[in-house]
Amino acid sequence: MKIGDLARTAQCTVETVRYYEREGLLPQPARTSGNFRDYGREHAERLRFIRNCRALDMSHDEIRRILTLAEQSKGRCGAVNAVFDQHIAHVDERIRELEQLRTSLSVLRERCQSEQAVETCGILQGLAEMESEQRPERHTHLG
Repeated sequence: MKIGDLARTAQCTVETVRYYEREGLLPQPARTSGNFRDYGREHAERLRFIRNCRALDMSHDEIRRILTLAEQSKGRCGAVNAVFDQHIAHVDERIRELEQLRTSLSVLRERCQSEQAVETCGILQGLAEMESEQRPERHTHLG
């Protein structure tokens, strides 16, 4: 199948297919005599797998590790579990950060309970005061 057919099958764009090829997540397809990419069922399955991993907010490195582990038919799935355990830990940390962010936003929102002049807006005053505070480092597992 051609790249447009693969993209439609996977419900993504042609650019997404090309991007995953460049990133090495999707193997390069064979070429036709007219030099068109010729994708097979295995490309569609792999692209679906990659997209499912991305839907779980997995990084490309995590996806690469899982794909490598999946291609090793020997052995057990403990290494796959380890990748998922690490990803879950990243998600837990991000949730903590988002909870702190929500608290900070709520505190600012409480500073302005009624509509008033912009000059006396508690939110704007709070934002101006926050500039001198050190911003906490954001946790991410993405490269």
